Amino acid sequence: MRIWWAKLTGLVIMVGLLLPEIALAAGPKAAPLVVVADTRKFTGWEAWWTNLYNESHLYFALLTVVLIPIIGLIFGVLADLVMRTIGIDLAHRDLAEH
Repeated sequence: MRIWWAKLTGLVIMVGLLLPEIALAAGPKAAPLVVVADTRKFTGWEAWWTNLYNESHLYFALLTVVLIPIIGLIFGVLADLVMRTIGIDLAHRDLAEH
């Protein structure tokens, strides 16, 4: 338990030191760094996605975390269908390992 607390304390100290709120390279009077995406050339869903990123990084991150497994599942099912169509059946293959 003592090792766990030591690791947790070290992690908290490291995060505090490595994540400054102001870009230190610009000097002490620098304005806070603002990260936004350029939406001038986007339309449709791309514009919506970049606007979501600009408005709320939390909602953007949550939606990204939810969508990536769903898209991976869809691509996996499509890949299985294509492989089955061309004659590759991975469900009934003989293993070469002994």
